[in-house]
Order: sequence, then structure tokens, then C-alpha cells
Amino acid sequence: MFEQDEEIVESLLDNNKNFRRLYNKHCQLKSKVKEANEGSVMIDNLYLEELKKEKLYIKDRLSVIIEDYRHTHT
Repeated sequence: MFEQDEEIVESLLDNNKNFRRLYNKHCQLKSKVKEANEGSVMIDNLYLEELKKEKLYIKDRLSVIIEDYRHTHT
């Protein structure tokens, strides 16, 4: 996730509590979705779709924060 913005992500993780909280939540959701898709964890399809939607929503919020950072630090 956000490999092309690795330096920005590192800076935000160090300096932005909201970004760090969202990033950690996204990582947790990503792990849950992966486990469900691999069959490691049994999750109801409806619940899995909700997890995916929440993960995408958080990723979009992270992208906005990264874009704002890019505009204010260049």
C-alpha cells in the first residue's frame, strides 16, 4: 500500500496521530480480509463485504492525507 509514497507515509506515521491510527486500522482490516479469502478464518460473506468497504474507505482517507501532505510540503 502506498509504495510510491513510502517517505511521505513514514513521515506521517511519525508525526500524524490520525494517519497512524487509520493506517494501523487499514493494516488490521487488510489482514482479516486476506485470512478470510484464504479460508484461514470463516467469515460471513456479508461481513466480509463490510470489512472490504471499510478498508477501502480508510484507504481513501489515507490517500487524501497523503495528497494534502504532498501539496503542503513541496
